[in-house]
Amino acid sequence: MVETAAIQVTPKAIAKIKNAFAKEGVEGGLRLGILGGGCSGLSYQFKFDTKTRPNDRVFDFDGVKILIDPKSLVYLAGLTLDYKESLMQSGFVFDNPNAQKSCGCGTSFAG
Repeated sequence: MVETAAIQVTPKAIAKIKNAFAKEGVEGGLRLGILGGGCSGLSYQFKFDTKTRPNDRVFDFDGVKILIDPKSLVYLAGLTLDYKESLMQSGFVFDNPNAQKSCGCGTSFAG
């Protein structure tokens, strides 16, 4: 079942995800999740996944499926996934309103 968004993915991030799927020859979805660890207590999981799990929440953004397990969605609800490019670095950026604090690397937070 594909749902309307409890999260948002910007057009720039969607384009980068589509490009990565095509480059890797992968079909399926992009799994977003939360793992214990990281310098602030929790870290983001971000990986290709060829199939959904029975309890996954599935969101579709212009043909890109985002897969999130129910426990992770508690921490990710309201998240905006973006892709930023600057002279210093380029990469995906998590704008998470549930993060009470985050580390300098941007991949770890405290909920």
